[in-house]
Amino acid sequence: MTPFQILFVVFLLVPLLEIYLLIKVGAVIGALPTVFMVVFTAVLGAWLLRIQGFATLRRVQETLAQGGIPAMEMLEGAVLLIAGALLLTPGFFTDALGFLCLIPSLRRALIRRLLKDVLMSGMRGPGGPGGGAGPRVIEGEFRRDDER
Repeated sequence: MTPFQILFVVFLLVPLLEIYLLIKVGAVIGALPTVFMVVFTAVLGAWLLRIQGFATLRRVQETLAQGGIPAMEMLEGAVLLIAGALLLTPGFFTDALGFLCLIPSLRRALIRRLLKDVLMSGMRGPGGPGGGAGPRVIEGEFRRDDER
């Protein structure tokens, strides 16, 4: 998926889906309970995010104290930042995605999958073992005719 397509989905289709879900849920349980649920999920998400964030920070400090590089913990922090943005965005779909990012095992599996995809795409790129269809460098010499 190209970056433009991703932005299209994020900024156009996700809000439309959120509006649709809010209308459907509001029709079933009423407007006030729907608003309460949206606010409740934001508050609950912020509380859970705080707990997960402090736990991740503690693991970063432990890894640094042992002389290691806290790469996974730093990436988990980035995913938690995205989860926070999703949870504070009003709506049920973004809340569901945000809550999924708060599950530690799922979060780590997502990070491993993304790293694998990024690393494998780098291996298939230009200069990698898979060759690739990127730009090619042709070495040679040139001489300008007007310089003699």
